[in-house]
Parts: sequence; structure tokens; C-alpha cells
Amino acid sequence: MRADRLVAVLLLLQQRQQVTAAQVAAELEISERTARRDLEALGIAGLPVYSVPGRHGGWRLAGGGRTDLSGLSAAEAQALFMVAGPSAGATPELRAALRKLVRALPEPFRDAAERAGSSVVIDQRAWGQREHDPRTPPLLDAVRDAVVHGRQVALSYTSRTGEATRRKVEPLGLAAKASRWYLVADTEAGMRTFRVDRVVEVEPTGRAAVVPPGFDLTQAWALIADRVEELRRPVVAEALVMEERVALIAFVLGDRLRIGARVPDGRVEVEVRGSHPRELASELAGFGEWLEVTSPPLVRDELLRLGRELVGRYGS
Repeated sequence: MRADRLVAVLLLLQQRQQVTAAQVAAELEISERTARRDLEALGIAGLPVYSVPGRHGGWRLAGGGRTDLSGLSAAEAQALFMVAGPSAGATPELRAALRKLVRALPEPFRDAAERAGSSVVIDQRAWGQREHDPRTPPLLDAVRDAVVHGRQVALSYTSRTGEATRRKVEPLGLAAKASRWYLVADTEAGMRTFRVDRVVEVEPTGRAAVVPPGFDLTQAWALIADRVEELRRPVVAEALVMEERVALIAFVLGDRLRIGARVPDGRVEVEVRGSHPRELASELAGFGEWLEVTSPPLVRDELLRLGRELVGRYGS
């Protein structure tokens, strides 16, 4: 997400009091979907941006549009840098946008806002969850404060299975993946990831958080996301795809498809992840002769079984 675009969205809200996603898209020359995602991200992160439903609705800035950037609260300034900061190193223009915003902030907010910019990773890809929950986790501000200010906390947490735990953690960073927030923290058992909406209590211990030497949040999150993806989709099929069909298959399969090299016969090597051999075989069978699975044998056997079942049902 671009830092300069987020600032531009806030300025539009300040100037016009109310805007629609279509108006933001037209003004910033982006898609309406991107504009809506930016507006939602600002609100989810804790900025004073909210939606007004109805025929004449849109998006507003709390305070009737009179809030300017230099009037952001400490938490709001940190929230803006948390959603803008991860992409700020992409180009000199984006770094300049954040430097201008830093100069506009009151002096007490500047250090914390800049630290917030390196304390979060924005990952737009979903983990297959179909629900979209735009609600802000109740304790996101408390978790964010511990991350930004480097404070060790005692975390009360309810796991996916309903198990309640309490442990001391060293907050290292936050990751926003689709509509979910995750805390990356060091614990006695090693590095762990906690869904922020499952955090029950955050109690500062009064001690500074210990950050492992050379820790890089972006790299750590990439490893975490890859590991989760491996657990969710442990089956990997290797296949050859007609070169002219690669783009369409990539569109259908999304980030589950990894595209490799072109082979001598003109086809392209690919890898596809799935949760179960039969489920993956059923999906790949829909591409017909466009795609040939070369391994593993389990997926090829399922394709053969499917073929026989179809011939038995529909063959003459």
C-alpha cells in the first residue's frame, strides 16, 4: 500500500468532508476496489475514518472533516505509519511522502510514528478464509502500543481450539493479512504468532522487550506465511502447462501456482498446492489437455480414477 496515496486519501476526506470509493478512485487514478480497500484499511488500523451507509453515503473523517494531519492523535499517527510504513522503502517518492508527514506531526509523536512504520507487515493475500471481518480487534491498540514502544507483556490468549493460555511475550511486530491482524512475538518456546482478535488481555510487565539480534519482521513473516501455507496445503503437484494457457491457469489458481521454466517442447513447468490428492486432482482435471500432471503418483492415480469414473458414467 502506497504511503503517498494514503496521505492523499486523508487530504481528500479533509477537503470534501465525505467521499465515495468511486470519487477516490477517479481522483487518484486507481481502481474502485483499491480505493475501497485503502479506505477500509485506514479505518481498520485505527484512523478516524468511518463509512456512512445508504444511497447518499460514503466515507467520512471523524470531526466533520476538520481534522488535519498535524492534528492526529499519537495512536492515529502510529496507525497511519503502520499501514503506510512497510511500503515506504519502495521508492524515493514514498520515503519523501512519509518524511513530509513526519515534519507535520507534533514533536512528541514523531519517534513513535517512525518506529510504527517498521513494526508491521501488510499482506493482502488471504489464507482461504471466506469471511471478511472489518471489525477492529478490541485489544489492537494495546498490542500495537507494546510493539511500537518495545514493551514485554503478559498475554492472555484463547487458541483456535478454545484453550486459554497466559505467557510472557516479547512483541516483535504486527502483520495484517487480509482482514486479520497477527502479533509476531518471541516466547520461552520460541517465536510464535497470535491472532490479535483472540487476545483476551495485554498486561505490561514493566520490562523492555528483547528483540533477537538481526531480527527482520518482513523476512520472519514470509517464513511464517510459507509454513502455514505448507500446513494448509501439504500436497504439491508438478505439472506441464501449454504456454498459451499459463496466464489463465494462473488467474484461476492464484498464489497456489508457482511458475517455473519452459521445457524443450514449449510447455511450462508449474507447481500447484492443494489440501488433499483427490481434491487437487479434481481441480486440475478441469483444465483437460492444457495441463499434464507429472508427479506425485498419488495425484496421477486420482486423475486416473476420476477418468475411469467419468468414462463409466458418460462413456458409450
